[in-house]
Amino acid sequence: MYAMQYELTLPADYDMTIIHRRVAKGGHLLDDRAGLGLKAYVIRERGVDGSPVNQYAPFYLWNDAGAMARFLVGDGGFHNIVRDFGRPVVRHWTGIACHAGPGRVAFPRAASRRLVPIAAPGSGPDPAGPELAEGIERELAELREFARRDDVHTAALAFDPHHWQLARFVLWWDSATADEEATERYQVLHLSAPGLDRLPEGRAW
Repeated sequence: MYAMQYELTLPADYDMTIIHRRVAKGGHLLDDRAGLGLKAYVIRERGVDGSPVNQYAPFYLWNDAGAMARFLVGDGGFHNIVRDFGRPVVRHWTGIACHAGPGRVAFPRAASRRLVPIAAPGSGPDPAGPELAEGIERELAELREFARRDDVHTAALAFDPHHWQLARFVLWWDSATADEEATERYQVLHLSAPGLDRLPEGRAW
């Protein structure tokens, strides 16, 4: 499993109904995309849920790294983003765990992301640096607890060894207010989930 996201931060006076219409018109195009677990078409609107920005920030979970690469460099839809907004930085993480929540029976209307820096080796009491594995185990246990909440659709944890960071991404059927530690909260405009049932259940390593 691979997680991917790009963030298009838009002007403060940008009319976000343009993004709503864009997703309403074309969101279905990835509903049967081979290799894709899910794509959440998420936005932040300035002044909503404390967001300081207008932003379109789709989040993906891929079952196939090759399919992810083809999407980015081929004629698979991403070229439309490049054409209309320029080429964004695409963040990607190696998936660590994924859980289906009780709320998966409903369409998710909200999402949250929590980015956590990983301590450098030797920054803890043991200079040998076991903090990385221990920290990830704590995050895995917390993710399992999160996924048991009635309003959770899907909860995923992923790892970026470039910036040494963990990302927790959660889809909620109603709102993301239960995730008090979220660094970002989003509205979900559409969910393409052709490979949702093939995403790993539980830890992926």
